[in-house]
Amino acid sequence: MRNALACVGKKDKPIVTAALRTAFDQDTLTASKEHWAKLIDAFEPRHAKLAELMRRAEDDVLAYKSFPREHWVKIHSTNPLERLNKEIKRRTNVVGIFPNEAAVTRLVGALMLEQNDEWAITRRYMTLETVAAICDTTPMDPATIAAL
Repeated sequence: MRNALACVGKKDKPIVTAALRTAFDQDTLTASKEHWAKLIDAFEPRHAKLAELMRRAEDDVLAYKSFPREHWVKIHSTNPLERLNKEIKRRTNVVGIFPNEAAVTRLVGALMLEQNDEWAITRRYMTLETVAAICDTTPMDPATIAAL
């Protein structure tokens, strides 16, 4: 949203914000994409830079809509990832200078494992049942895996 608002003047920010929110309020991915395309067409004459940004960002911005609706509230924001990045930065700054790349990998890996445990057990963001519904659980032939 901040990137989009940076492309318009102060006077137009409330209108653009409201218009973009309507795309996110759609019930399905298809409806959101259709509405997004209409917004691009509407913004093109006056805000060409915004329209181009919206064209490039469409898949990323609406990606969360391809998940089950129960997950939308958890994954539409990057706040948990930003918090995790901030924690990694804080912990690496405490160490200061690392002797080698493997030391950094061990520290960050340990932090990621700790966070995974917290997200999987303590604050389960998504239930295993809803995740299983979107995962491809068909077994693969070992020869196929080796060819990849």
